Amino acid sequence: MDFLHTLLGSIQNKLSWVQVQPINWKLYVQSFSWGVTLFESYLLLRQYPLYSKTAPPPILEKYFEKDTFEKSQKYGKDKAKFSLFAGLYKQVVDSAMIQYGAYAWSWEIAGRILSRFGYGAGYEISQSILFSAVLFFISSIPSLPLSVYQTFVLEEKHGFNKTTPGLFVADMVKGWAVGFAIGAPFLAVFLKIFKWAGDRFVPWLMGFLLAFQMSMVVLYPTVIQPLFNKLSPLSEGALRGRIESMASKLKFPLKHLYEIDGSKRSSHSNAYFFGLPWSKHIVIFDTLIKESPPEDIEAVLAHELGHWYYIHPTKLLLISQAHIFTILSLFPAFLHAPPLLASFDFPSQVAKNPPTVVAFLLFQMILTPLEAVVGIGLNFISRQFEWQADRFATELPAKLSADSASGKLQLDEVGKKEVDEMADMGERLKRALIQLHVKNLSTVWVDWLYSAYHHSHPTLMERLKAIEVLQKNVPVFTVDAKKEL
Repeated sequence: MDFLHTLLGSIQNKLSWVQVQPINWKLYVQSFSWGVTLFESYLLLRQYPLYSKTAPPPILEKYFEKDTFEKSQKYGKDKAKFSLFAGLYKQVVDSAMIQYGAYAWSWEIAGRILSRFGYGAGYEISQSILFSAVLFFISSIPSLPLSVYQTFVLEEKHGFNKTTPGLFVADMVKGWAVGFAIGAPFLAVFLKIFKWAGDRFVPWLMGFLLAFQMSMVVLYPTVIQPLFNKLSPLSEGALRGRIESMASKLKFPLKHLYEIDGSKRSSHSNAYFFGLPWSKHIVIFDTLIKESPPEDIEAVLAHELGHWYYIHPTKLLLISQAHIFTILSLFPAFLHAPPLLASFDFPSQVAKNPPTVVAFLLFQMILTPLEAVVGIGLNFISRQFEWQADRFATELPAKLSADSASGKLQLDEVGKKEVDEMADMGERLKRALIQLHVKNLSTVWVDWLYSAYHHSHPTLMERLKAIEVLQKNVPVFTVDAKKEL
């Protein structure tokens, strides 16, 4: 622990200039936030011409009917135009808030509200919670028309929207209520740790954030998600039998298998798993169940179990912890930096003793260009994980057969037959990926730079080509022989 504090102290010494130099941080944030927005607009302009192509890539021609491809191109074009406008619109709003002192105004309003109840400036945590609430509402209201347009015009136009106006309002109100119910106590504990630990807050705060993340793994699906969607046990049948059998062979700690009513809001499809290491839950959208045969859904779940097999969630958690540690290590210098708050129009009496929540918010704004670069790196890592999961699903029959032949996996005659029937798992995965893209009208022509910046998954063409290579090279096993052909 002493070594850690020595390291952190060294970092703060190198950043001590932040606390005294009269840097125009407002200009810095404005310049770089606009730089990021304009770069994202440039990427959209690179991607946009691809929506004018009249045919899919050759590898996909046999899977796309002409009218379906045309619909996906129109959907992609409309989404791109909306994203271009929405990105610039949000940046204008954010820029105006920065330029005209919305953050300082929100802190002042929060203080006035507290004073009406007889609480003074000494109640920093209470004022911080109110400040966050005020800032959230004044920043959310301008973006509300975008959400309405996206749901009731864009998604409605292309046949995806299932949300009614009443459900939209109910979701928004419930979202705000849940956000406050979780956010207020979280922020209170977050700030308490700062006050209690002083400049040695980093390890304690990281421990708290990790505990919060782990608790949300349990609370979100069991408490929060049921407020918005209904999770029902997947009914008995071929699909449930396939998934439970596959999970058992892989020793996947499956506790619950759910169907979620995603069609309540949208016709998009998906499947995922969540949970603690010893207790996992699989969730399948009802739209996916209706649109795909059980054997193809089994292939999708095989991909998801590949993420579990290679402990990708844990690896991503460790990466996120390293990211959080870096941010928290840099923050103390900005926490004690009156010039930072003064640059954003905070009065001198507030700037000379910066409130933690205000300093942290402004610090995050300063990190905008760095976070954009970090995002590209995280996308790259995520892509590698997706390749691995695809490989796992494609090679799963051979793996299970090899495990059976070596004695690692004990199978009865029914189990042996099930493994032999998995021989076409790669082909099933390809069909499932194509089906998801077709039903979701996902674009199949993607600019490489646009994809590197925005996409955490490889493109459909990249995944199909990789699976085809795997299919040519994967050994063919049966449960009764170590290798055939």
